[in-house]
Amino acid sequence: MSSSTTADLKQRNITPDQTTTTTNDRNGTISHKRDKKMKMAKGGLRSLIIAVSFPLSITLLSIYISSSFTFSNHNKEVITGSKKPFWFPPSWALHLLLPSSSFLMGLSAWMVWAAGGFHRDLTALLLYLLQILYTVLWNPLVFRFGATSFGLLVCFGNFVTLFGCMRLFKKVNPVAANLIKPCLALIAFLFIVNLKLIFI
Repeated sequence: MSSSTTADLKQRNITPDQTTTTTNDRNGTISHKRDKKMKMAKGGLRSLIIAVSFPLSITLLSIYISSSFTFSNHNKEVITGSKKPFWFPPSWALHLLLPSSSFLMGLSAWMVWAAGGFHRDLTALLLYLLQILYTVLWNPLVFRFGATSFGLLVCFGNFVTLFGCMRLFKKVNPVAANLIKPCLALIAFLFIVNLKLIFI
Protein backbone atom coordinates (compact mmCIF):
# COMPACT_ATOMS: atom_id res chain seq x y z
CA MET A 1 0.00 0.00 0.00
CA SER A 2 1.41 3.40 -0.99
CA SER A 3 2.30 6.03 1.57
CA SER A 4 -0.41 8.37 0.26
CA THR A 5 -3.11 5.72 0.71
CA THR A 6 -1.85 4.92 4.23
CA ALA A 7 -1.86 8.59 5.12
CA ASP A 8 -5.38 8.99 3.79
CA LEU A 9 -6.57 6.02 5.88
CA LYS A 10 -4.91 7.49 8.97
CA GLN A 11 -6.68 10.78 8.38
CA ARG A 12 -9.97 8.91 8.31
CA ASN A 13 -8.98 6.82 11.32
CA ILE A 14 -9.42 3.61 9.24
CA THR A 15 -6.82 0.88 9.22
CA PRO A 16 -6.10 -1.33 6.20
CA ASP A 17 -7.55 -4.35 8.10
CA GLN A 18 -10.81 -2.50 8.64
CA THR A 19 -10.97 -1.69 4.92
CA THR A 20 -10.48 -5.35 4.03
CA THR A 21 -13.15 -6.41 6.54
CA THR A 22 -15.63 -3.89 5.15
CA THR A 23 -15.01 -5.13 1.60
CA ASN A 24 -15.48 -8.74 2.68
CA ASP A 25 -18.71 -7.84 4.50
CA ARG A 26 -20.06 -6.18 1.37
CA ASN A 27 -19.11 -9.14 -0.81
CA GLY A 28 -20.73 -11.48 1.70
CA THR A 29 -23.94 -9.43 1.74
CA ILE A 30 -24.10 -9.37 -2.07
CA SER A 31 -23.49 -13.12 -2.21
CA HIS A 32 -26.18 -13.73 0.42
CA LYS A 33 -28.70 -11.63 -1.51
CA ARG A 34 -27.83 -13.47 -4.72
CA ASP A 35 -28.33 -16.85 -3.04
CA LYS A 36 -31.62 -15.67 -1.58
CA LYS A 37 -32.87 -14.56 -4.99
CA MET A 38 -31.86 -17.90 -6.50
CA LYS A 39 -33.76 -19.79 -3.82
CA MET A 40 -36.81 -17.59 -4.36
CA ALA A 41 -36.62 -18.15 -8.13
CA LYS A 42 -36.38 -21.92 -7.69
CA GLY A 43 -39.27 -21.88 -5.22
CA GLY A 44 -41.35 -19.76 -7.60
CA LEU A 45 -40.65 -22.09 -10.52
CA ARG A 46 -41.56 -25.13 -8.41
CA SER A 47 -44.84 -23.57 -7.29
CA LEU A 48 -45.63 -22.55 -10.88
CA ILE A 49 -45.13 -26.11 -12.12
CA ILE A 50 -47.40 -27.46 -9.37
CA ALA A 51 -50.06 -24.80 -9.95
CA VAL A 52 -50.23 -25.54 -13.67
CA SER A 53 -49.71 -29.31 -13.64
CA PHE A 54 -52.28 -30.13 -10.92
CA PRO A 55 -55.46 -28.95 -12.71
CA LEU A 56 -54.05 -29.98 -16.09
CA SER A 57 -53.20 -33.52 -14.97
CA ILE A 58 -56.57 -34.25 -13.34
CA THR A 59 -58.36 -32.86 -16.40
CA LEU A 60 -56.31 -35.12 -18.68
CA LEU A 61 -56.99 -38.05 -16.37
CA SER A 62 -60.72 -37.34 -16.56
CA ILE A 63 -60.54 -37.24 -20.36
CA TYR A 64 -58.53 -40.47 -20.48
CA ILE A 65 -61.00 -42.30 -18.26
CA SER A 66 -63.92 -41.00 -20.31
CA SER A 67 -62.33 -41.86 -23.65
CA SER A 68 -61.89 -45.48 -22.58
CA PHE A 69 -65.67 -45.82 -22.79
CA THR A 70 -67.64 -45.69 -26.02
CA PHE A 71 -69.95 -42.78 -26.71
CA SER A 72 -73.65 -43.25 -26.41
CA ASN A 73 -75.25 -44.02 -29.78
CA HIS A 74 -76.74 -40.54 -30.01
CA ASN A 75 -73.48 -38.73 -29.16
CA LYS A 76 -71.48 -40.96 -31.48
CA GLU A 77 -73.83 -40.24 -34.38
CA VAL A 78 -73.51 -36.50 -33.80
CA ILE A 79 -69.72 -36.48 -33.35
CA THR A 80 -68.69 -38.95 -36.05
CA GLY A 81 -71.76 -39.55 -38.21
CA SER A 82 -73.75 -37.80 -40.89
CA LYS A 83 -75.53 -35.57 -38.37
CA LYS A 84 -72.27 -33.79 -37.56
CA PRO A 85 -72.58 -30.02 -38.34
CA PHE A 86 -69.86 -28.42 -40.49
CA TRP A 87 -68.63 -26.33 -37.53
CA PHE A 88 -68.51 -29.23 -35.11
CA PRO A 89 -64.91 -29.97 -33.95
CA PRO A 90 -63.42 -33.46 -34.27
CA SER A 91 -63.35 -35.49 -31.05
CA TRP A 92 -59.61 -34.93 -30.47
CA ALA A 93 -60.06 -31.15 -30.76
CA LEU A 94 -63.08 -31.33 -28.48
CA HIS A 95 -60.96 -33.04 -25.85
CA LEU A 96 -58.32 -30.30 -26.07
CA LEU A 97 -60.67 -27.50 -25.05
CA LEU A 98 -60.77 -28.32 -21.35
CA PRO A 99 -57.01 -29.00 -20.91
CA SER A 100 -56.30 -25.66 -22.59
CA SER A 101 -58.64 -23.95 -20.15
CA SER A 102 -57.06 -25.80 -17.21
CA PHE A 103 -53.57 -24.72 -18.25
CA LEU A 104 -54.51 -21.05 -18.50
CA MET A 105 -56.48 -21.16 -15.25
CA GLY A 106 -53.58 -22.80 -13.43
CA LEU A 107 -51.23 -20.06 -14.64
CA SER A 108 -53.74 -17.35 -13.72
CA ALA A 109 -54.32 -18.82 -10.25
CA TRP A 110 -50.56 -19.02 -9.63
CA MET A 111 -50.17 -15.32 -10.41
CA VAL A 112 -52.93 -14.49 -7.93
CA TRP A 113 -51.48 -16.82 -5.29
CA ALA A 114 -47.99 -15.30 -5.73
CA ALA A 115 -49.48 -11.87 -5.04
CA GLY A 116 -51.22 -13.15 -1.88
CA GLY A 117 -54.69 -12.90 -3.41
CA PHE A 118 -55.97 -16.21 -2.08
CA HIS A 119 -54.92 -15.31 1.45
CA ARG A 120 -56.82 -12.05 1.34
CA ASP A 121 -59.95 -13.38 -0.35
CA LEU A 122 -60.99 -16.99 0.23
CA THR A 123 -63.92 -16.56 -2.15
CA ALA A 124 -61.48 -16.40 -5.05
CA LEU A 125 -59.90 -19.69 -3.94
CA LEU A 126 -63.29 -21.38 -3.53
CA LEU A 127 -64.42 -20.26 -6.97
CA TYR A 128 -61.18 -21.52 -8.50
CA LEU A 129 -61.53 -24.94 -6.84
CA LEU A 130 -65.17 -25.14 -7.91
CA GLN A 131 -64.14 -24.33 -11.47
CA ILE A 132 -61.66 -27.23 -11.39
CA LEU A 133 -64.45 -29.54 -10.23
CA TYR A 134 -66.74 -28.47 -13.07
CA THR A 135 -63.92 -28.95 -15.57
CA VAL A 136 -63.18 -32.46 -14.37
CA LEU A 137 -66.86 -33.50 -14.31
CA TRP A 138 -67.85 -32.53 -17.84
CA ASN A 139 -66.16 -35.30 -19.82
CA PRO A 140 -67.37 -38.24 -17.69
CA LEU A 141 -70.91 -36.87 -17.60
CA VAL A 142 -71.17 -36.37 -21.36
CA PHE A 143 -68.99 -39.12 -22.83
CA ARG A 144 -69.17 -41.89 -20.24
CA PHE A 145 -72.71 -41.57 -18.92
CA GLY A 146 -74.28 -39.69 -21.83
CA ALA A 147 -75.80 -37.18 -19.38
CA THR A 148 -75.72 -34.27 -21.80
CA SER A 149 -78.37 -32.32 -19.86
CA PHE A 150 -76.24 -32.43 -16.71
CA GLY A 151 -73.22 -31.60 -18.86
CA LEU A 152 -74.98 -28.45 -20.00
CA LEU A 153 -75.54 -27.42 -16.38
CA VAL A 154 -71.88 -28.11 -15.62
CA CYS A 155 -70.82 -25.94 -18.57
CA PHE A 156 -73.02 -23.13 -17.31
CA GLY A 157 -71.62 -23.49 -13.78
CA ASN A 158 -68.09 -23.53 -15.17
CA PHE A 159 -68.73 -20.32 -17.10
CA VAL A 160 -70.19 -18.59 -14.03
CA THR A 161 -67.28 -19.58 -11.78
CA LEU A 162 -64.78 -18.51 -14.44
CA PHE A 163 -66.46 -15.14 -14.68
CA GLY A 164 -66.39 -14.81 -10.88
CA CYS A 165 -62.69 -15.70 -10.84
CA MET A 166 -61.99 -13.09 -13.50
CA ARG A 167 -63.72 -10.36 -11.47
CA LEU A 168 -61.89 -11.27 -8.25
CA PHE A 169 -58.51 -11.96 -9.87
CA LYS A 170 -58.61 -8.56 -11.56
CA LYS A 171 -58.41 -6.87 -8.15
CA VAL A 172 -55.13 -8.64 -7.49
CA ASN A 173 -53.50 -8.96 -10.92
CA PRO A 174 -55.11 -7.68 -14.14
CA VAL A 175 -52.89 -9.95 -16.27
CA ALA A 176 -54.21 -13.01 -14.42
CA ALA A 177 -57.76 -11.84 -15.12
CA ASN A 178 -56.98 -11.43 -18.83
CA LEU A 179 -55.79 -15.04 -19.01
CA ILE A 180 -59.32 -16.15 -18.05
CA LYS A 181 -60.94 -14.49 -21.07
CA PRO A 182 -59.86 -17.25 -23.52
CA CYS A 183 -61.16 -19.80 -20.99
CA LEU A 184 -64.56 -18.11 -21.05
CA ALA A 185 -64.57 -18.34 -24.84
CA LEU A 186 -63.64 -22.03 -24.75
CA ILE A 187 -66.34 -22.91 -22.22
CA ALA A 188 -68.92 -20.87 -24.15
CA PHE A 189 -68.08 -22.88 -27.28
CA LEU A 190 -68.27 -26.09 -25.26
CA PHE A 191 -71.72 -25.00 -24.06
CA ILE A 192 -72.86 -24.68 -27.69
CA VAL A 193 -71.40 -28.10 -28.52
CA ASN A 194 -73.17 -29.64 -25.51
CA LEU A 195 -76.42 -27.96 -26.55
CA LYS A 196 -76.07 -29.44 -30.02
CA LEU A 197 -75.60 -32.91 -28.52
CA ILE A 198 -78.96 -32.55 -26.79
CA PHE A 199 -81.16 -31.09 -29.51
CA ILE A 200 -79.79 -32.49 -32.74
